[in-house]
Amino acid sequence: MKSVTELFGGRIKELRKSRGLSQEQLAEVIGIDQKHMSRIELGKSYPSLDRLARIAEALHVSLHNIFEFDHLENEEVRVELIEEMLRKLDENDQQIIFRIVKVFLEKKGKT
Repeated sequence: MKSVTELFGGRIKELRKSRGLSQEQLAEVIGIDQKHMSRIELGKSYPSLDRLARIAEALHVSLHNIFEFDHLENEEVRVELIEEMLRKLDENDQQIIFRIVKVFLEKKGKT
C-alpha cells in the first residue's frame, strides 16, 4: 500500500500531466526547482501549505481536489471502493454503469 505522501505526489503528477505541464513548468510557476517538484511527485517531500495553495492555483483545482487520490491506491483497494460505490446506487443506475463499463471494455478488446 502506498503512503499518503506517495498518493499525494501521484495526484499532483496526474493533475500536472492532465494540464499538459512539465515538472519544470509547474516548478517554475510555484517557485521551486524541478528536483524539488520531482521529490514531491515521488512522495519524498511534502510542500508547505502556502506552496500547496500555489500548486492548486497553478493546476486550476481546489485544495480539496488535490487530496482526492483514492483511485491511485492499489488495485485491490480500488476495486473495493468501486464495489462500495456501486452498492450505494439503485438498480437503474447500476445498470447504466454496467453498460458504460461493458462498452469501455469492448473498445479495449477485453470482453
